[in-house]
Amino acid sequence: MTPNSTAIDVAPPPQSVQTTAPAIISVRDLVHRYQDRSALNGVSFDVRPAELFGLLGPNGSGKTTLFRILSTLMVPTSGSATIAGVDAVRQPGALRRRIGVVFQAQSVDPKLTAYENLWHQGHLYGLRGAELKARINEILTRVGLLDRAGDLVETFSGGMQRRIELAKGLLHHPEILLLDEPTTGLDPGARRDLWQYLAILRDQERVSVIVTTHLMEEAERCDRLAILNEGNLVALGTPEALTREIGGDVILLEARDPQSLADRIRNKFQVDATVMDKHVRLEIENGHHFVPEVVEAFPGEIQSLSVSKPTLEDVFIHRTGHRFWNEDAEAPPTAGKKKSKKKPS
Repeated sequence: MTPNSTAIDVAPPPQSVQTTAPAIISVRDLVHRYQDRSALNGVSFDVRPAELFGLLGPNGSGKTTLFRILSTLMVPTSGSATIAGVDAVRQPGALRRRIGVVFQAQSVDPKLTAYENLWHQGHLYGLRGAELKARINEILTRVGLLDRAGDLVETFSGGMQRRIELAKGLLHHPEILLLDEPTTGLDPGARRDLWQYLAILRDQERVSVIVTTHLMEEAERCDRLAILNEGNLVALGTPEALTREIGGDVILLEARDPQSLADRIRNKFQVDATVMDKHVRLEIENGHHFVPEVVEAFPGEIQSLSVSKPTLEDVFIHRTGHRFWNEDAEAPPTAGKKKSKKKPS
């Protein structure tokens, strides 16, 4: 493995989103700096019409800065972002009428009813009278809350409040919906419902959706992904194509002296072995055949091992040379969904 934090392999889109239509969003060479810190380093990508597109990255990767630029809340240091033919920097007012935005922080008023929240939102977009009433009823029906229209939002569950946020973002018929960490604070059932609804928006309403997330299982639901790390675009493509680039299996070997073990594995088997935390990590075909050989070659040195199929975190490691989360962050202790884990005899 040769870590590369800048090279991009653009994978073909899945059949469901292949199109000859122009990109609905075109980001070119976006750079943004906060005084002496660079948040984006020349990021470029396109989003296709009616595509569910994910911005995946750990904290500090630049995805929130990118989201703020696309939602017209921030002007980049350089570069451009064109959405539905409108320049996000030069025409922010015109763009705001074409996009819907759902922020990570709550924007609904809990002391108002669901209907009142949408009524005031409609006024911001120039909707009035019978047209606005009809649209509120339509959107509440779509998010499954028409029967709760007269209830105060503070009485809603977290998932229901998120659906009202979505309703606000969709009230004015936007072509593009931007969501910043939309499942924050939701239970697993509400998260699943939200993603099912986003798929319906894409498939039935032909809305293009951009979602920022730091959760691998959510990123896997996207049609395509842009993976960010320290302001760089490190991978771009479908989840399936990105994990296929790893090939074979991912093996993690826990040892008391992982660096020594990695060096000797490289010398004996001529494979690429890297050290991460207390583990030796290998990407290898037919990992289940290799495991007995390495255990027999170094008896008593391997404390535990796991064999897994590649995941998006493995893609991140492959491209950057380090884990998605640092050891101080809340994250799973190992990459991948484990197929097996055992104590070598």
